[in-house]
Amino acid sequence: MKLEDRMSRSIKQRASVVVLRSDFAEMASDSQIGRVLARFVDEGRLVRVSKGAFAKARINKYTGKPTPAGTLEMIAAELFRKLRISVEPSALVTEYNSGQSTQIPMDATVNTGRRRITRKVTVGNSTLTYEKNSRRAEV
Repeated sequence: MKLEDRMSRSIKQRASVVVLRSDFAEMASDSQIGRVLARFVDEGRLVRVSKGAFAKARINKYTGKPTPAGTLEMIAAELFRKLRISVEPSALVTEYNSGQSTQIPMDATVNTGRRRITRKVTVGNSTLTYEKNSRRAEV
């Protein structure tokens, strides 16, 4: 069985949307895996989300182009869970969820605590932003 077929089968059998490059490390060399993943992106099976991270794709019925099979927030949460990085909702999301604010947060932002993260996570035209723990003045 060819490497491309094995990787394709592995991707289809996964319940998760996010696929990491390191998931295929035992199958072949880095260069072979990179070529197959690039081919999958060109064919529209996967969409590159971040360095070494891909999301399963589906064809958009309006544009006919491949789009990720999930939202930026869902893909980012799954990606950080797979990378074992703990993040929390942003301060604005926390205020909205607790009922302190009626303003709906528009940007996808996560709180990284004291950790510094520089990984760029992009889905379509939207990019995930980060905020650090900050002490907000209580009103």
